[in-house]
Amino acid sequence: MPNSSPASPTDPVNASRQKSSLGRASASVGGATMVSRVLGFIRDIIFARVMGAGAVMDVFVLVFQIPNFFRRLFAEGAFSQAFVPVLSEYRQQQSASDTKQLVNTVVGTLGVILLAVTLIGVLASPAFIWLFGSGFVKGDADGIDRFALAVDALRVTFPYLLFISLTACAAGVLNSYGRFFAPAIAPVILNLCLITAAWFFVQPADDPIMILAWAVFLAGILQWLFQWPFLHAIGMLGWPRWGWRSPGVQRIIKLMLPVMFAASATQINLLIDRHIASYLNTGSISWLYYSDRMLEFPLGIFTIAIATVLLPSLSRHHADKDADAFRHTLQWGLRMVLFVVVPAAVGMLFLAEPIMSTLFQHGAFTAHDAHMAGLSLRAYAFGLVGLSLVKILAPAYFARQDMKTPVRASLAAVAGNIVLNIVLVSAMVVMGFYAPHLGLALALSLAAFINAGVLWRGLALNRMLRMNAAAYRILLHALLANIAMSMILVFWLRTIGDWTQLDLSVRAIHLLTVIVSAVMVYFAMLWLLGERWWLRWRKQPLQK
Repeated sequence: MPNSSPASPTDPVNASRQKSSLGRASASVGGATMVSRVLGFIRDIIFARVMGAGAVMDVFVLVFQIPNFFRRLFAEGAFSQAFVPVLSEYRQQQSASDTKQLVNTVVGTLGVILLAVTLIGVLASPAFIWLFGSGFVKGDADGIDRFALAVDALRVTFPYLLFISLTACAAGVLNSYGRFFAPAIAPVILNLCLITAAWFFVQPADDPIMILAWAVFLAGILQWLFQWPFLHAIGMLGWPRWGWRSPGVQRIIKLMLPVMFAASATQINLLIDRHIASYLNTGSISWLYYSDRMLEFPLGIFTIAIATVLLPSLSRHHADKDADAFRHTLQWGLRMVLFVVVPAAVGMLFLAEPIMSTLFQHGAFTAHDAHMAGLSLRAYAFGLVGLSLVKILAPAYFARQDMKTPVRASLAAVAGNIVLNIVLVSAMVVMGFYAPHLGLALALSLAAFINAGVLWRGLALNRMLRMNAAAYRILLHALLANIAMSMILVFWLRTIGDWTQLDLSVRAIHLLTVIVSAVMVYFAMLWLLGERWWLRWRKQPLQK
């Protein structure tokens, strides 16, 4: 049955309860993601130790990112952003049996389509390698035929797309029912599979890439099966059925087509970067990969955690025609990002090379690799705020089923990224700059701000975002706190000197000391300025 009219968001009690639920849900997702990211770091540290940043690692990065690109394009990108608003409407306006029938039909239809895409991907692996990394065709590197190795590995990793997309479908259902923890913790399975493969089987193997490829394949199956008990608990585990002409499926498909591009501009830009990087110095793809992985830490733990709980909540507010609750929820998400992501970006900007050196500089990963990866991390850190804004602002459009504006924003971002890539990388190559991959990272960061700017402008014109005296006061306080934190970071960096020449244990102690002291200064400054919301942020909305 449809829900009764919701309480007004201007009601202080209702607003407090709503904010409390969002805070708890974000903490749940963030905590689960934290576990996954930590294991991801352990995984990447092992990769760096056994494979370094050479041709073998370049190949693995490419063959792993191709199915991941399609996953984010079809499943976590277009599908999730289109499916969750429609499912939320069904829950609000239709019966439980109709909602379950929609889920079963969507799973069956999606599964058949993905199976066909997977078969095409396996058969056309050489074409995909040429499309996404044509630089591999030009010859061997480090005595390795990168193209042939990549084709063989992609034939094993591409089916990961099928299973992980079904996992994303299950996650959309669970998130719509307020069950956020299980989908957020599922990536732990992938990291455990890759850690086990890399630690126990890669070093003695003659063909380490294939070992890792099969680990990816197994992880996809296990992640999908992991969701089943949780779906059963909410009564949404049923038999898939084909239903291409089902009204619900048709609505989702209609929404997916524009979202397919709008929700995946960052992934498209990343793959453009990888394609160009395949023509640059050997190791460029790996340096970009390691720095991108560092960027994913604050994005995954905080920004994506906030965005994950925002979409179902915003979709419900839109279905209930509650504009005030919609606006307040969106502003809450933006404030969370402002006070956490901006200092994280500043910290990475200053500590890029110390971070890369401390985490990865051992085994096959050299001080030179740490320096090169640090350069691209610094450029990525500049774009962290833009990327986070896109993650928070885009759901505001998807929840209202407005797909045109995100498409325009994504078109502008991709076009800007291509132009900036050509200009920056070409200029660096012509000038003989030793690290042209830096241009790729910088172009992606600038493109993220283009995307965020278009999204922000659209919401401002629709009066969903309002800048008033209170907003400017918050911005000023955030600026002052970040300046204070930057001063302590500069002091520590000048005191410590060259990190790459220090022992690993000394590097780790120094890095921990610097980060803790910087965080303390940042929050102390916020306290002095009267910004104390972070003491009760878990008590901040998620209507069931």
